Amino acid sequence: MTEAAVISGKVVVITGGARGIGLATARALRDLGARVAIGDVDEPTVKESGAGLGLDVYGRLDVTDPESFTAFLDEVERQLGPIDVLINNAGIMPAGAFVDEPDRVTRRILDINVYGVLLGSKLAAQRMVPRGRGHVVNIASLAAETPTPGLATYCASKAAVLSLTEALRVEHRDTGVEFSAVLPTFTNTELVAGTKGVKGFRNAEPAEIAAAVAGLLEKPRARVSVTRTAGALIALQKVLPRAVTEFLGRRFGQEHLFLDDVDQAARQAYERRARGEND
Repeated sequence: MTEAAVISGKVVVITGGARGIGLATARALRDLGARVAIGDVDEPTVKESGAGLGLDVYGRLDVTDPESFTAFLDEVERQLGPIDVLINNAGIMPAGAFVDEPDRVTRRILDINVYGVLLGSKLAAQRMVPRGRGHVVNIASLAAETPTPGLATYCASKAAVLSLTEALRVEHRDTGVEFSAVLPTFTNTELVAGTKGVKGFRNAEPAEIAAAVAGLLEKPRARVSVTRTAGALIALQKVLPRAVTEFLGRRFGQEHLFLDDVDQAARQAYERRARGEND
C-alpha cells in the first residue's frame, strides 16, 4: 500500500502543533488524508494554525497537566473518533551554561520534555491497548546521544524520551500498539534561533521531520534519525574512542554552538517564551 493509503482516514493528535515541526507534520499528514488535531499551550497561535490548515479540532493543550491532556484527547475522540496516532512533539530547548540555569527552568524543561511525553504516552496507550491498535511517535533528538555543552538538561530530557520509547515498544510488542522515536538533528525552527549550526553539516528542515513521521506510520520502526548523515555520524561515534569523538566535537564547533557562538539578541524572544517568562 502507498503511504497515503495507509495514513488516509487515521485520527492523529499532535502536541506542540502550533508551529515548527508540529505544524509541518500536521500539514503533511493532513495532505495524506489523515484527520489531524493539534494542541499547544500557545492558544492564540494554535487556533490560527489550526484554522489555517482547515482542521476540525485544535486548541489549548498543556502537556504537563493531566486534566488538560485528557480533556483534549476526549474532545478529539468525540469529534473525530478513536485516536490512531499520538505524536508527542511538544518540547523546549533553553540554552546556556548548566551552572547558570535557574532551577525553575530546569524543572520546566523536564516537565514539558519528559513528563509531558510520559503522560501523553500513558494516556494514549490506555485508549489504544484495549482496541489492539495504535501508534505513539515521540519526537526525541540526536542530542539524546550527543553530549552538547549549553544543552545539558535538554540532552538529558531527550535521552529520557528515547529510553522511554524503547522500553514501551518492547513492553507493548504483542498488543498491536507501536512506539517509535524520531531523532532530528538541529532543525530550522525557533529552537535554534541565533545559532550557526554544526560546521560542515546542514540543519534539517521541519518538512523532513514530517516526512520521517509519515514514513513511520506507513512502516513502523523503532526509530529514525533525520538527517541520515547526522544519524550515521552519531552511530559511528558510538564505536570510536571517546577521545576521538570529543576531538571531532571540538573540530565541528559543537563545544561553543550553544554557549559562546550565540546571537543572544536573535535568540531572546525564543528564550523568553521557552523559559516561561511571557506567562
